[in-house]
Amino acid sequence: MAGRPAARKTAPPSAAPAVVDLDRYVPAFMTWIANKLSRGASQHYLAVFDVGIETWRVLVLLAVHRSISAQQVSRVIGMDKASVSRCFKSMQARGLVTMGLDAADGRLRIATLTKKGRDLHDQILGIALERERAFLAVLDDDERETLIGLLRRLHENLPQVETATTAYVERRFPQAARRRRRPQEEPDE
Repeated sequence: MAGRPAARKTAPPSAAPAVVDLDRYVPAFMTWIANKLSRGASQHYLAVFDVGIETWRVLVLLAVHRSISAQQVSRVIGMDKASVSRCFKSMQARGLVTMGLDAADGRLRIATLTKKGRDLHDQILGIALERERAFLAVLDDDERETLIGLLRRLHENLPQVETATTAYVERRFPQAARRRRRPQEEPDE
């Protein structure tokens, strides 16, 4: 009919592109929580003690083990070994640790907590435990124990996550997987 606009043809509905459901994506929640907890703790530790979160994490391990290598710190908390070494140097300069060679392996450098380092750890510990108490206050005792058990299991499962990711990358992106295995070589053209 004259004067009527032509009917528009609409495209058939297509599937929406895949996206991460941020309301249910566990790695995002864990990252957000960890980042916000770390940032908040670091702000307080820096303001009160002039200590950043990396130094606090190393102090915690030293308080538990008394002496530890950069490799051990890196393995336990996932910090880059170079960052741990820089942290050790800074802590040594402040008198928080002494550095020496491992008696069993003369090439391995070991950090040992000093009395000054232990005293600093003990002062920061109160803030850290108060932050943990406040963070977990929304859970009852059984929920806290369940959470700790679940987090422990997830932590123990991380090697399987890396194995599964490597296998996926090798299947889906074989060229990238080859480059990752041979970083010193030039990629194939």
